[in-house]
Order: sequence, then C-alpha cells, then structure tokens
Amino acid sequence: MMYHVVYGIFYLLSLLPWRVIYLFSDFAYFLLYYVFGYRKEVVMKNLLTAFPEKTEQERIRIAKQFYKQFADNFIEVIKLISISEKQLNKRFTANYEVMNDLYDSGVNIQLHLGHFFNWEFANLACSSHSRYPFIVVYMPVKNKVFNKLFLRLRSRFGGILIAATDFRNEFLPYSKGRYSLGLVGDQNPGNPDNAYWTTFFGKLTPIVKGPEKGARINRTAVVMCNFYPVKRGYYDMHFELLTTNPRSLPDGEITKKMLAYIEDAIRKHPSCYLWSHKRWKWQFDEEKHRKLVI
Repeated sequence: MMYHVVYGIFYLLSLLPWRVIYLFSDFAYFLLYYVFGYRKEVVMKNLLTAFPEKTEQERIRIAKQFYKQFADNFIEVIKLISISEKQLNKRFTANYEVMNDLYDSGVNIQLHLGHFFNWEFANLACSSHSRYPFIVVYMPVKNKVFNKLFLRLRSRFGGILIAATDFRNEFLPYSKGRYSLGLVGDQNPGNPDNAYWTTFFGKLTPIVKGPEKGARINRTAVVMCNFYPVKRGYYDMHFELLTTNPRSLPDGEITKKMLAYIEDAIRKHPSCYLWSHKRWKWQFDEEKHRKLVI
C-alpha cells in the first residue's frame, strides 16, 4: 500500500515541467552546499588531490558546479519516472553503434565506466538502445519502498537489475546467454590487499579486480564509456572499444586502461564526477602492496 502511495506522488511530480523540477534542484543545491555543507571537506580534499596545480578558487568553482550537478542527478530521477522514449532519446545521445555492432560477432559485452552524472539517464538510454539484454548491477536501497521504486524506474525500458550484494547467484542464469553488462569500475575495494594498485591522478590507488576478472572469465568484449551534460537536462555518451579478447592483454591491463580513460574523462569535465566519495581512502604500503601494482 505504502509503495503505491509513494509511487503515485512521485509520478504526479514527474509530470511537472522541467523548469519547475530544476527549481527543486536549485533549492537542493543551496541546502547541500551553503547550509549543510554535505561532505564538503571530502569533496575539497579529493579535488586538491586530483588538481593540485589549480588555485583554490578554481577548485571551489569546480566544487560548486559539482554540487549543482549532484542535485540535478537526483532531482532528474523524478522526471525519469514518466519520461517517454522519444523524450529520453532527445535528451540523451550516444554512439550506440560501438556497442551494437558487436552483437553479430557473437561476443558479449562489459561496459566499464566511472561515477559520472547522470547515471540514471545513461541506464535508461542504454536499456532502450541496446541490441543485447542490458544488465545493470545496482546497490539495493535499505528502504524497501524506495528500493522497489528504483527497480521499477531503472527497468522501464527493458533493463535487467542485479543486486551487487548477490551478484554471483543472480548473474548466473544470464551468463550463459547474450548480454551487455554495465559495471562502474572505479569502486574502492573492501580489502586493499586484494586489489589492483595503479596510478589515478598521480597517486597509487587500489581498484577492485571484479570487472577485469569477469571479462577474462566470460571472454567478453570490453567497452569503455563516459557521459556528461552538454546543457542542463541534456547528455551525451561516448563508447570506445578497448578489446574483444580480454585474455590477450596482460593481467591488470584492462583495469589500468579503464582508470586512465576515466581520468581523462574527468579532466575534460571535472565537475561531472562523484567527488563526494572518499576516492583515496587507502594508503599504499610498499611492503604489502608493491606486488599488486599494475
């Protein structure tokens, strides 16, 4: 009962014009940045690590734009509840042929990306355009009502949702068929002693092994992708094929190239990345981690 009430409220809100939705986002930005200072210390520390060559004022400008896009990323979700495929395709463009042209070759795909804005737009757009069954790994929301709401939203155009908390079991039935699997690859590992260590913005950083390991085991093609707003409410995505034979590359090479690709995308659009997470929470230990460097 509660789910239907909440869904009904958000559906009605989704019918509001975009300009009204962005008034909510502007207010959210004001609260996040000026009133609550949501994770501001983490954001500024991350930006200093990534861009030591920039002045403090330049980093503050990036931070303010980040908070604006952070607010947009979540407020725009309201519109995605009722958006049509025609409107979606008008607002989100991409070179989908890079992904879809691989279908006839018989290989499956892993899409590797970073925490870019707006990932909810990207999920729906890829679901709409992919010739493959499009699978997305997600982190379940603790609140059951909102978890159900997000599952419904993210699967509107055929996307298949698999919980990160039970990935192995939930993915197994799909692994034997055709699929395109979207993975956010710049995740912090739970255990830095069992991770790849590679340079990210000039600092050795641990990265989870899962995406590369999965590509090797399942012999999938690896396609990098990034996306960014071209103007408010409009996005462009770029796909780039890395390899169709992951086993032909040295161990760690996929992860290394993925992180270099993500860093390059961030440098071009620095405010479009999720700076509010602790990107450099682990310290490199020469004795423990030197054999893990790629």
